Amino acid sequence: MKVVVCITGASGVCYAKRLLEVLKERDIKTSLIISSSAKRIIEHELDRDIQYLIDLSYEYYENNDFFSPLASGSHKFHSVVVVPCSMKTLSAVANGYSNNLICRVCDVAIKERRKIILMPREMPLSPIHLENMLKLSKLGVVIMPPIPAFYGKPKTVEDIVDFVVGRVLDNLGIPNDLFRRWGDI
Repeated sequence: MKVVVCITGASGVCYAKRLLEVLKERDIKTSLIISSSAKRIIEHELDRDIQYLIDLSYEYYENNDFFSPLASGSHKFHSVVVVPCSMKTLSAVANGYSNNLICRVCDVAIKERRKIILMPREMPLSPIHLENMLKLSKLGVVIMPPIPAFYGKPKTVEDIVDFVVGRVLDNLGIPNDLFRRWGDI
């Protein structure tokens, strides 16, 4: 299994960091793409430079690298997770505007019928946001805002992040025990 992890310019890079950590622990190959806005947010929210995230991935591509193998439908990967997903990226994907590698990878995944999870981090949502999400959902894209549950009584921010990342792994078909499931409480 190979998962493409894309980080765009929205708050919530802690989810991408944890997802990359867990995928690396499980020896799942990841390709990483980080938008230019996300690079600044990573430094601000994680107090680290992007090299930490690059080191967690199997391979890294710049967002303007249209010669990356990921830009071709003939290149095999299992799924794409855009976490966090800015509304700019969501809109571009919804409208087939592949102006960078992140949007092109999503375009490839849609046309090749591969799994895509977009994790929009915005609120409130405008009618335009909702229409774009509905359009993508009808195409089979999973819209998964990083919304935590509290039935497991999380005690730390890490517990909240693990819940969200665990649900992403569930959706990818990757077994995990990152959080307490309903019924196990």
